[in-house]
Amino acid sequence: QVRLVASGGGLVQAGGSLRLSCAASGVTFSSYAMGWFRQAPGKERDFVAAISDGGGNTYYGDPVKGRFTISRDNAKSTVYLQMNSLKPEDTAVYYCAAERWGSGSRNRNLYGWWGQGTQVTVSS
Repeated sequence: QVRLVASGGGLVQAGGSLRLSCAASGVTFSSYAMGWFRQAPGKERDFVAAISDGGGNTYYGDPVKGRFTISRDNAKSTVYLQMNSLKPEDTAVYYCAAERWGSGSRNRNLYGWWGQGTQVTVSS
């Protein structure tokens, strides 16, 4: 049974940083590309970042390019999202997701497994 547990969210002032973690269990982690998505109230769940199964390729949504960094540690079955220079518009629930045999897609429909989400709130 695949289980993804996201953590690390919280309240931070604009310009600050947070690091999200997503720990996977019940899977051969290195066989899955991983992604982060976010959903603000009343909005769709949007792509934030993705990383290929081996970690060699990373992809970012335009709003976060240059500020966020996705990484993974396959030995720990964990994917991270380092978020710097946070803005109030980054406020959302952040979800991690797993895409088996994928390369790291921007399309949320290609991810078969999702974590429970972690709230990130950026105050101005």
